[in-house]
Amino acid sequence: MKKIVFATGNAGKMREIREILADMDVEVLSMKEAGVRIEICEDGATFEENALIKARAVASCVDAIVLADDSGLEVDYLDRAPGVYSARYLGEDTSYEVKNQAILDKLFGVRKEQRSARFVCAIAAVLPDGEELLAQAAIEGYIGEKPAGSGGFGYDPIFYVDAYGCSTAELSPEQKNEISHRGKALRAMKEQLLLHGV
Repeated sequence: MKKIVFATGNAGKMREIREILADMDVEVLSMKEAGVRIEICEDGATFEENALIKARAVASCVDAIVLADDSGLEVDYLDRAPGVYSARYLGEDTSYEVKNQAILDKLFGVRKEQRSARFVCAIAAVLPDGEELLAQAAIEGYIGEKPAGSGGFGYDPIFYVDAYGCSTAELSPEQKNEISHRGKALRAMKEQLLLHGV
């Protein structure tokens, strides 16, 4: 069975990835499960650049297909911040509870029409022969007025989608994978991998 190593240690992300790639005949491992313990400096200016930096770094350590994603939240009212700094927003070790509250505070009193936001996800693949693939997708929504829901992770409790009238943290895993930025980008990447005989 072919192996895919996904360049992340995030358990919530790994769960989503495994659910979406479940119908492929591959074993999906996290970096840790593949024995890769390296520090990766994500200093790209875009989601695509950061995804490629991570994928290339892990690919240099394993003989397998490597996937990496870089994703984040863009809030239009905040000039698309936190953007590529989403994971490091307000500091590496700051909890998402604090990050979410900080964004809500900055949007206090702002009308819904001005609270537009999106989750963006870029996925890069490095194949064992060195070929590189890229896919990107987004989900449009808005920042709610308060956190809601206990599902998902990260900024999910404050990101609302009109189609469901709730936050992405209130969606079932199946609903979220169907519409999420990562779900859409992963499915696009899956199509590319299948075309490459994976």
